[in-house]
Amino acid sequence: MNHPRTEADPVPGHVETERLRRALTEVAYDITPSPLPLAAVERQGRRIRLRRRTAVLGAGCGLLLVPLAVVVLPGTESGAPSVTSPAASASVSPTPSTSPSASPAAPAPTPRIVASGEHVTAVPGFELWLTAEGKHWTTPSSPDPQFRSVADGNIARSNPGVNLQEESGDGSIYLSGLYYGGKGTASSVEVETAAGTVWGKLIELPGDPGWGVWYAVTDLKPGKDPFHFENQITVHNTEGGIYAQLRSR
Repeated sequence: MNHPRTEADPVPGHVETERLRRALTEVAYDITPSPLPLAAVERQGRRIRLRRRTAVLGAGCGLLLVPLAVVVLPGTESGAPSVTSPAASASVSPTPSTSPSASPAAPAPTPRIVASGEHVTAVPGFELWLTAEGKHWTTPSSPDPQFRSVADGNIARSNPGVNLQEESGDGSIYLSGLYYGGKGTASSVEVETAAGTVWGKLIELPGDPGWGVWYAVTDLKPGKDPFHFENQITVHNTEGGIYAQLRSR
């Protein structure tokens, strides 16, 4: 006679399952687990972190080098250094002073061109003026006009020449004269006197008349003959040569 199965009665499949579970549990208790490889795990972790840090640094260096490449590459030439120094601030060198030897030579002076009858005052009382006929002048000691002709035949304007009119007064010597017939353009006059070398001035009429007047003023030295110039009167031309010359001896 079969009895009805109650809930307390185990199902055959369940009995096998429970027996297997108990057997596995007993086996598991008998197994001793090996120790975890913590040192190896830590080394592997350090390697991974190092690789990540190297990758980050490499990316950062690449970003830093990009602007430098932009600066260096456009200015790089064949054979030029690959490192570019920081640009120095611009400076302006002072312009160096020009030495006399380096400066262009100043043009030689030329006679002052005066109108006919125009008075030129060398010093008060010593005045000169020119006309087509010749030289006119006054001095402090001779206020009445004096005259020296260029048309009376006393001078040959076709040949180089210089003459002298000399007066003294009030401690000064007043020197003047005609020059004529020289080659080139008259430029300056050098007079050697008892008081030393004196440089005078030149005046001419317009139109290249072929003659002119020179004049100079110098101090009278005590005990010196006022009517004696030491060596010569030389009129130089603009080329540095002699236009005309008068020697005393």
